[in-house]
Amino acid sequence: MTATSSAEYAPAPPDMLAAIDMGSNSFHMVVARLVHGEIRTMEKMGEKVQLGDGLDPENYLTEEAQERGLACLRRFAQRLNGTPPEGVQIVGTNALRMARNAGQFIARAEEVLGYPVEIIAGREEARLIYLGVSHTLSDDAGRRLVIDIGGGSTELIIGERFEPQELESLHMGCVSFRNRYFADGRITRKQMDNAITHAELELLSIRRRFRSVGWQSSVGASGSIKAISNVLATLKITDGTITWSAMEELRRRLVDMGSVEKLGELGLRPDRQNIFPAGFAILMGAFQSLNIQEMTFTDGALREGLLYGIAGRIQHEDVRERSISALQDQYHVEQRHGAAVEATAIAAWEQIAAPWGLDTVADEEVLRWACQLHEIGLAISHSQYHKHGAYLLRYSDMAGFTQQSQRELAVLVRGHRRKFSSSIFEGIDPGDLARLRHLCILVRLAVLIQHSRNLELPPAFKLEPRENGLLMTFPDGWFDERPLTLADLRNEQDYLAKQNFVLELAGG
Repeated sequence: MTATSSAEYAPAPPDMLAAIDMGSNSFHMVVARLVHGEIRTMEKMGEKVQLGDGLDPENYLTEEAQERGLACLRRFAQRLNGTPPEGVQIVGTNALRMARNAGQFIARAEEVLGYPVEIIAGREEARLIYLGVSHTLSDDAGRRLVIDIGGGSTELIIGERFEPQELESLHMGCVSFRNRYFADGRITRKQMDNAITHAELELLSIRRRFRSVGWQSSVGASGSIKAISNVLATLKITDGTITWSAMEELRRRLVDMGSVEKLGELGLRPDRQNIFPAGFAILMGAFQSLNIQEMTFTDGALREGLLYGIAGRIQHEDVRERSISALQDQYHVEQRHGAAVEATAIAAWEQIAAPWGLDTVADEEVLRWACQLHEIGLAISHSQYHKHGAYLLRYSDMAGFTQQSQRELAVLVRGHRRKFSSSIFEGIDPGDLARLRHLCILVRLAVLIQHSRNLELPPAFKLEPRENGLLMTFPDGWFDERPLTLADLRNEQDYLAKQNFVLELAGG
């Protein structure tokens, strides 16, 4: 076997980076340059799309809402054009987490943008928000509380320096609260009190935990909190610092004004006015529930966190590797065996990556991680452990991973043994089916070759693609002392044949 370094498949690190955050209220894009390891922002763009407002009672995105989003993305696409794929990340948040037809919108968005779009879980959104905030603040010692009020969810994080310690995403946002409490455009005492009480009830689930951990400073990181800060400064209640007494005063003034139509007097932009009372109610609920005394505002947010995440991967500081290691430790995975399976799978991938169209960094990464974690389900039960493992990887909170990347990892672990059926790939986008099917076959073969668990180096096998199949040639005599492996591979021929894939064995 002629080993090809996987570095040959790695593109040169990009110096231009771009991130798009498709939020429930606004879409944001930031373009930056990576200079000597530092991120220098070149341009920021943002538009009120109110995607979350386009969810119908059955949680389907209306065509009108989709068109609003796509129109915005068409404008973003022109600025993105030519940016290396490795330097771009585009994510959707709460509205797309909820939308039952999110896949349809994502397919249309990818066609417009020319880059993949992924949905991130709430806690991953919280982690990225903290990453963005922590890089825009001074590197002070002491814990800080960060709150980001979005259109459909609110993220709360306690962290110190660049490391989050507590992460939470609550299902309340300025668009959903506006629709529930201020849809008629009025601001009454009862409406405001009900909205604040609702926010406090949502916060009950984390109140004790967050208050017991504590913090030395608190920071707001969203358009709603920025608007509150600006209004306090405009009214000369404070210099923009958000304090308990200032929030009480602003609450009184909002009720006295009584109508969203009058909020222009506070200096609010027209597109911010109708969601301002809702964002205020959520923040007031947080102040009361968590006993916050003072808060400052920072421009750092999810999109900046995405940029730092891209930069971290480029500089080999990938939080996803830490997530994999944490899962190995938590579920007592036998790491040396996983490493042997990984080495075998990569030896196969290096030969077949180009002809099978698997020659991207993402393909290599998911293959490596699936091998490292293929036995994670043993922590639950030996019976059907591949299914248990797939469930853990699909639904665990994995820092750095999108929902799509976790789903792909779960598919490879689910399909690494026993029947190779179509049900393994249910719910997978048809465009990814052939790719994941081939990656799954590589994991399966690597697991079989390392079945004896003696931590052998991969044999010098050769792989040649065939139409609907693969020719696998082993060194002469290799099977003489490995009859179990030969039997395994012959059984595998039968498994793969049921999916119209022909595995030919030669040599050995």
